Amino acid sequence: MYSNGYIFRYAAILVIIAAAVLSSANMLLKPLQERNMAIEKMGYILASANIENVTSKNAIEKFNKYVVEEILVNSKGEVIDSYKEGNMEDGKAFKINMKEELYNKSRGKDFELPIYVVNKDGESIYVLPLLGTGLWGPIWGNIALKDDLNTIVGVTFDHKSETPGLGAEIATKSFQKQFIGKKIFDEKGNFTSIKVVKGGVKKLPKDQRIHGVDAISGGTITSRGVDAMLSNVLESYLPYIEKQRKK
Repeated sequence: MYSNGYIFRYAAILVIIAAAVLSSANMLLKPLQERNMAIEKMGYILASANIENVTSKNAIEKFNKYVVEEILVNSKGEVIDSYKEGNMEDGKAFKINMKEELYNKSRGKDFELPIYVVNKDGESIYVLPLLGTGLWGPIWGNIALKDDLNTIVGVTFDHKSETPGLGAEIATKSFQKQFIGKKIFDEKGNFTSIKVVKGGVKKLPKDQRIHGVDAISGGTITSRGVDAMLSNVLESYLPYIEKQRKK
């Protein structure tokens, strides 16, 4: 019969070996995991600009084909980096951590945000990444604007843990296609963002419906999260957008 000391030592050795194996596996798999995340990110960016037939196998190729510039701007709307050559995933903008930058904003500190310029059929489309909070966790996405930096070409949204059939509907094409053609500025040039309206955009005055979409039925809190995300992040890009619209 083994002593308690022997059993304890044996168990401790097994735990150490298991921890070492898991740590080694994590180190070996981390580059692959990061690569997969980068590919998924590329796919979302391209999808928001309505680039079709993007797969995990061709995402890198298409990203480098259609993304012609990556811009990094600060809180004043000043361009602090512009990347146009080489692999676009190597640009500073692609590596920016939106969570950290928006946290800096919430603390009143300077922050940096990425912009992806997509060339589709000779037209420049500006893709702005989004990040916010839903009912159960983070939500994120991209909004693509025409070169007027007002009219929406398309959007993508995704989530970590929203309720299937309810808040998770933000990731569906039926919800996202509502945004196409909507505008984030009114006729006087005032920023409006895009309202996600409970009960439907028909509740808005007719002249305001171009700035709104229908909320998700039964997904009120997630819809509010999308609304807040759009308002907060687009407002963060306003200094840059307004500078460009005045040119």
